[in-house]
Amino acid sequence: MRSDYLNENSGKTASYKKKVELVSAARTLAEADSGKVFFLESSGGAYSITLPTTSTGIDGVNYKFFVEEETPSNAITLAAGSAIISLVMKDAGGDASNSTVGTQVSNIVIGTSAERADVIDLIFWDGEWYATALSGINNAITTS
Repeated sequence: MRSDYLNENSGKTASYKKKVELVSAARTLAEADSGKVFFLESSGGAYSITLPTTSTGIDGVNYKFFVEEETPSNAITLAAGSAIISLVMKDAGGDASNSTVGTQVSNIVIGTSAERADVIDLIFWDGEWYATALSGINNAITTS
C-alpha cells in the first residue's frame, strides 16, 4: 500500500551533493572515482591524471574536470594510455579545431593559458573514452 511505501522511506536522507576532489599532483583514477568532479591546479608542477585503459575501463564510468586556477602554472595531462579518446571541443572563438574529428587520441592536455572553469567531461563506453571540452581561451585545451 501507499502508506507502507511512505513509512518505509520516511526519515531517510539523501545527499544531493556531488563528490568533489581537488587534484594538484599525479593521480590514477579508478571505477570508484566515477561520478566525481575534479578541480585541477598545478602550482606544484606539471602532472598527469591516468584514466582507466581499454582493458580496465568499465562502461558508464565518468569523470568531470574543472580548471581551478586562473592560467595554471603548469600543464595537466589526462592520459588514457592509448588512442581511445574521441573529443568534441569548443573554445572562446567557437573554434572546434582541437576536436578529434574521427581520429582518436591518447591524451587531453590542459595548457597554461587555460582559465578557471574550463571544463572536460569524460565517459567510458564500449572500449573508448568520449569527451567534451569547453574553454574560455583559444587552444588552451589540446590533444596528443
